[in-house]
Amino acid sequence: MDMICIGCGKRPSEIEEYVEIAKMEDMTPEDYIRTEEGTYNSSNGHFTCTVCYFRLGMPSSPRGWIAP
Repeated sequence: MDMICIGCGKRPSEIEEYVEIAKMEDMTPEDYIRTEEGTYNSSNGHFTCTVCYFRLGMPSSPRGWIAP
């Protein structure tokens, strides 16, 4: 399953923010998304990077918000 930001269409390894954080945590950008990104949808691989999350108006819900 492809992991992709629903806003910009980029994969974790194409987003500098995740590349840098993952490097500091000694993991891959994909592993970082799986374990730390609150918008990650494990059923389809979608997530929202920080920039796109803000563009979407910072969606939330009482149960937390994941990318559709």
